[in-house]
Amino acid sequence: MFEIGGTELLLVAIVALLVIGPKDLPNALRTLGRYTGKARAMTRHLRAGFDEMMRQAEMEEMEKQWAEHNRRIMAETPAADTPAAAASAAEPAPPAAEIPPADRPLP
Repeated sequence: MFEIGGTELLLVAIVALLVIGPKDLPNALRTLGRYTGKARAMTRHLRAGFDEMMRQAEMEEMEKQWAEHNRRIMAETPAADTPAAAASAAEPAPPAAEIPPADRPLP
């Protein structure tokens, strides 16, 4: 984004040395580095939040597409034509006495 060449960087360093002075220049550079690190951390955090929102939006869109696709398949396929429906219709349900209640342990 910002392209700073070697000559521009040298000019900025010379001006900083003249304006700030050699005694306070290390403290100024340390402070500048600290603020640059904080700005990068905030940018990284913002980008991660934005990426997460995009990922969630994509997941919601995929879920909608899958639901529509599933609905279309279910509408096109009659229930009696499916193998699971034919198998369940062929064998009768066991009598109620043979099914143990869920809250009572098995003997």
